[in-house]
Amino acid sequence: MKKTISLTTALALTLVIAGCGNNNAANSSNGGNVAEAAPQSSAEATTAAAEPAEVTKIVVGTGTAFPNVCFIDENGKLTGFDVELLKEIDTRLPEYEFEFQTMDFSNLLLSLETKKIDLVAHVMEKNPEREQKYSFNKEAYAHWRNRIIVAKGNDSIQTLDDLQGKKVLTGATSAQAQILENYNKEHGADSIKIVYQNGAANDTVNQIETGRVDATLAADFVLPIIDPQSKLQAVGGELSSADILYVFRKDDAPSQKLSDAIDGVIAELKTDGTLGKISTQWLGADVTSSAVQ
Repeated sequence: MKKTISLTTALALTLVIAGCGNNNAANSSNGGNVAEAAPQSSAEATTAAAEPAEVTKIVVGTGTAFPNVCFIDENGKLTGFDVELLKEIDTRLPEYEFEFQTMDFSNLLLSLETKKIDLVAHVMEKNPEREQKYSFNKEAYAHWRNRIIVAKGNDSIQTLDDLQGKKVLTGATSAQAQILENYNKEHGADSIKIVYQNGAANDTVNQIETGRVDATLAADFVLPIIDPQSKLQAVGGELSSADILYVFRKDDAPSQKLSDAIDGVIAELKTDGTLGKISTQWLGADVTSSAVQ
């Protein structure tokens, strides 16, 4: 005990001497006329340490009419794969606070350009046309393949060539619309009669089944979600495959910082298995890998 007290006393005396020496030196260099700064109290130090870091609000643009992806449930709550995944990402990024703003799918990219929102979350595929105007994060949170969807028992359509002269339903500004529009650029403006969808995604089944349109294009996971009674079927081979990413404003430093932060979290979610669990819960399968399922 005496040894402990002696060491403590010696250390205290050393600190006092050192402190006096520093103060004397400071006073000497300033002519001894400058008053010493008042030491910070323990209460002030605790308050300063307790103050939270600045949090940046991020407005996320998404939709309400894509079953299991971004939709309003029976309790009036916005939920789905995209929504719940971003909520999880938000909990792992304390420097950001995500706020969801819903709108029609066709308005999402324009709202991003005009800075009404800060990122788009609506299972967006990365393609060359979009890359010309927008920035994407690097770590994909899903990956899927597009195919032709027709009424059950319709075996006359297998390829895009078989859709010439037929009506094909798609969402404006969607990746599937881009496939059809690119085909028409190469084969004639009206080769495929594109019908841009105004209603919800689950109206697709009714339009194809009743013959108002002949087909649609959709990602491989979509069919069981929008067609639980199996009135439609996927035909032909894969038309395209793509990574699913978040969309940001291009050449924008804050957007790039956010994009990098989200990439880090998605990598964590893949490693700890959370991403696969969220995908399976909402989409019925783990569609987060580019490997063929």
